[in-house]
Formats: sequence, C-alpha cells, structure tokens
Amino acid sequence: MSVLDDLAGGLVVSCQPLPDEPDDPMRDPYVQAHVAAAVVRGGAVAVRVNGPDDVRAVRAAVDVPVIGLFKHGAGDVFITPTAAHALAVARAGAHVVAVDATDRPRPDGRGFADTVRALRERTDALVLADVSTVAEGVAAVAAGADAVATTLSGYTAASPSTDGPDLGLLARLAALLPVPVLAEGRYRTPEQIGRAFAAGAHAVVMGNAVTSPLWITRRLVPATPRAPHGSHPRGIHHP
Repeated sequence: MSVLDDLAGGLVVSCQPLPDEPDDPMRDPYVQAHVAAAVVRGGAVAVRVNGPDDVRAVRAAVDVPVIGLFKHGAGDVFITPTAAHALAVARAGAHVVAVDATDRPRPDGRGFADTVRALRERTDALVLADVSTVAEGVAAVAAGADAVATTLSGYTAASPSTDGPDLGLLARLAALLPVPVLAEGRYRTPEQIGRAFAAGAHAVVMGNAVTSPLWITRRLVPATPRAPHGSHPRGIHHP
C-alpha cells in the first residue's frame, strides 16, 4: 500500500507560517510540531510542512504521512525549486516531497523531471507535483510524479486568479490523470471540501484557514469597529 492510499478521502493540513512574514511567532519547528500534533488529533490524515527543520520536528511528533516542501528564493519558482532542495526535505524524513511542477524557469536551469529522477535514485520519497494548469499536470505525470496537486492555480500567469479554490482545474485533472489529485489552494470551508471531493479529489489540503492565527485574525479584524478605515486583510493569498 502506498503512503498516498493513507490520504484517500481525508483532510491534509498544511502546517506552515506565512512565507512573507519573517517575524511570524509561529516560525519555529517546536511550534509547528505541536500544531501538527493538534491537527492530527483533530482528524487530519497527513500534514504538509515547509523546510527540513520543521519536517524533522513534525516527523517526531506525528504518526501520519508528512508531505515536505522547501520554500526558497524570491523568484517565481520557490516551492522546492531544485533537486537539492527536494533531497534535503526527503532526507529530513518527508514521506512525500511537494515540488513546483509548472513550466516556469527554475533557478538552477534544470527541469522538474531532474528533481523526480534525483529523488527516485537517492530516496524512497514519493513526488507530489504542484501545478497550475491541466497541461502542467499531464507533463508532471509523464515526468514521473506520483500525485498532482492544484496548489499553484491562481499563482501563475497561466492560471486564473480567484478568491476561492479552482474546482474546475481539479475536476479536469481528476478525470484525466491516472494518479491521485489533491485539491489545494484557497480551501477554507466545509462546503468547499465537500465540493472538492464531489469533483474527484483524492484528498483536500487546507492551510492558513486552520493553522495560521495571523492569517485568520487579519481576515476578521476588518469587520470590527476598531479596524482602520479602508483596511483589508494582508497576506491572505499564499500557495
């Protein structure tokens, strides 16, 4: 049985601080390990974690699959942008490594297939391809991805930007691909989760709406009388 089978029909929770908030108090492996333990106790079937240090801490705290990634750099491709980043996450203990599988240029000039090859040759980790279009999903599977996620829909020039999840992309990928498709990207409500499974999702990934007090509070404060005039939540759109 594949680790991916453990995710089927369940909720995966992304335990990460906001990427553009270096002073986020949640940015600590000890904290993220406890966040992960809490969501697993609540019923999460797996967790998604950023960086080798957090992956190691979370692996020691939970007994469910860990999807690891490595956000690095300031370019367009920053979710596990190179094979070296992918190997670091796998060696830290990630069961699955999430990698940007869009067709955008990578900082090392190499392709997604090179990252898949490196992981296959040197680790036992599975590969989750984060995509933004159907074409990227098809190409990722051809390159050897074990699963595909809609994580990057709305965050690339090739995909529409929407406030809610891209259920259309999810449905098209689920109908077309021979591998599990994870719904990820702006999922915030039970209703959206239900719609994702109806559209063919293997599992649904939620992040900020569950695990980021900073993100949640910023969405709520503008509704209060003390909110500055014209204020709006910041930092609420992150893959």
